[in-house]
Amino acid sequence: MPEEIDDGALRAVLDWLDGGAPPERAVLRAAVKESLTAVATAAPGRSVEVRVPPLGAVQCIAGPRHGRGNPPNVVETDPRTWLSLVTGRLTWEQALQSGTLHASGSRSSEIACLLPLS
Repeated sequence: MPEEIDDGALRAVLDWLDGGAPPERAVLRAAVKESLTAVATAAPGRSVEVRVPPLGAVQCIAGPRHGRGNPPNVVETDPRTWLSLVTGRLTWEQALQSGTLHASGSRSSEIACLLPLS
């Protein structure tokens, strides 16, 4: 079960995204894991892997399942970019253009339709 992020911790993450001081690592990890779980819940499946190293990864999007080796559809980014995407502070296109988001495979862009999280 993902760690619960309280209002104060959420405020710390949002302040950081808006240029403030970085949150504690446990708070950052909880925010990333909770948002990844929300994406996987909204789009269950195993066709696309979303990675936010070193804090978490999930598989989501219905369709063909991946079993071994590198998955064909991967979304990978850093924690700050990921949280900026899920909060609507950054668009998918902006993250791709800046090089902070890497999306490979024909189905990886389906994650964009889930962002920002409500």
